[in-house]
Amino acid sequence: MIYYVYFDGYGHPKKAITKEELTEQYQDDPHEFLKALGNPERQGPQHATGHVGILRFNTHAELEEFLNSLGDEITGFYGCLSDSRPYNF
Repeated sequence: MIYYVYFDGYGHPKKAITKEELTEQYQDDPHEFLKALGNPERQGPQHATGHVGILRFNTHAELEEFLNSLGDEITGFYGCLSDSRPYNF
């Protein structure tokens, strides 16, 4: 299945829709999906924050697993879940 996922300006996934939902709600146009979620007060993709990614998974559960795993490397390092030491930058 093909999913369209809106990622905010920080790269966090905020909403995922299927190809069918994109067709029904946004006239099959990912830019309309981006405009609707990016910044509703300022219309247009040039003013949107974030981006829309197109992902393919066999099941919805695989999509959820992928989305839930995003950011694990940051949590592991800064959350001290492994033998990592903070660096002075």
